Amino acid sequence: MHLSDALTLDGMRRTRDGYLVADARAARTGIQIYAGYEVGRPELPFVRIYRPEDEVFARDSLATYAHKPITNDHPAEPVSAENWQHYAVGFIGDEVARDGEFVRIPLMLADADAIADLEAGKRELSAGYSCELDWTPGKTPQGEVYDAIQRGIRINHVALVDAGRAGSKCRIGDGRTPNGGGSTAPTKEDSRMTDRTLKTVTVDGLSIEVTDQGAQAIAKLQGQLADAQAKLAKAGDDHAKAIAAKDADIAKLQAQIDDLKAKVLTDADIDARVQQRADLIATAQKIVGNAIDHKGKSDADIRKAVVIAKLGEEAVKDKAPAYIDARFDILAEDAVKGDPIRAAMGDGVKASGITGAEKARQQYLDSLANGWKGEK
Repeated sequence: MHLSDALTLDGMRRTRDGYLVADARAARTGIQIYAGYEVGRPELPFVRIYRPEDEVFARDSLATYAHKPITNDHPAEPVSAENWQHYAVGFIGDEVARDGEFVRIPLMLADADAIADLEAGKRELSAGYSCELDWTPGKTPQGEVYDAIQRGIRINHVALVDAGRAGSKCRIGDGRTPNGGGSTAPTKEDSRMTDRTLKTVTVDGLSIEVTDQGAQAIAKLQGQLADAQAKLAKAGDDHAKAIAAKDADIAKLQAQIDDLKAKVLTDADIDARVQQRADLIATAQKIVGNAIDHKGKSDADIRKAVVIAKLGEEAVKDKAPAYIDARFDILAEDAVKGDPIRAAMGDGVKASGITGAEKARQQYLDSLANGWKGEK
């Protein structure tokens, strides 16, 4: 992965040929903030990357500074032998050393335009390098939280920039101007330039300084996060409504099931109903014989048919069901009273050892035997 950070130039001077020579702090240890998209994690608004001492000052890492090109701003591609002539405005010497938390390098600017930019205030340095990112989060010995660690740092070039990630301490100049006099301490103009270049944004309560592109990327990711949270909330509401609707359907079905269970007849209920039906049919036949067909008819239909068969349609026309049932009951009572056998059985009269039923039967037989004689 190719990354960059920045420091400033110190101890600079002009040579007789017009070149600018300086000692510079080109990199430092500690935590640096990157936008997520810069390190291959676009889903993150920012990433805190830790540069430990044992990686920054590793012998094989420091050796990669020597004789590398200086560029005016970072090129769009790594500097190589094929494009060195196009991008290089100077080079780094070989006396690379540690300076506290910084890496100090000797350098020379040979390009007139780059030297003019430096004299106009463009004095910070930014190292362009490749490294491996170990995405193991943790805390520095000072207690600062980080998301990843840089390992295997290899320098490709060092760029002259307006404002670099490593801050204004990585800057060209240590008290002398390029022409040999005056102070080169950061001026108000330099500070204003830095303010215009970096923006402070707040992410999850943490204030960080990023470039315009970083601020745009963070704003975009924060917008996407807000959209995702809104969609998630809506999905949760929709799910809750769907569950409530299903619960209502289930409750309705349960009520219907309970109602049907209440309507199911027991064996005793069935026996009683069969007996009631048989008694109704027997009574209907006693009133009108087999004049009606009771099959497929309800109890009310049977009663109505009996009344019509006995009394005619006018007897039930425009009459309420209760009236028809009452007329049926009257017909049933009359049928019982008009039955001589039942009457005799009801009287329980006995004559000469003959029961009332036997007497009634004998009278019926006698009437048949003497019917041919005619009335007297």
